[in-house]
Amino acid sequence: MKKNIGTVDKIIRGVLGLILIYVGGSVYTTNQVLSIIFFVVGLLLIITSMVGFCFLYTLLGITTKKESSEPPSPAM
Repeated sequence: MKKNIGTVDKIIRGVLGLILIYVGGSVYTTNQVLSIIFFVVGLLLIITSMVGFCFLYTLLGITTKKESSEPPSPAM
């Protein structure tokens, strides 16, 4: 599994995931189905930001991770 999520994308996903979990837990307490949907989508965003891999990006051939042009430094 090759990582395909860049740093900015990780930050956006993490913040948006936290917002969706908050909204799902506090704002939509009257509509439980919508609350669960917000919570699950928020959780998925947080997981993909921590792992650095998005399956949907793989299907669409998208990557936001910039490849390093420098060769890796040799281990000492």
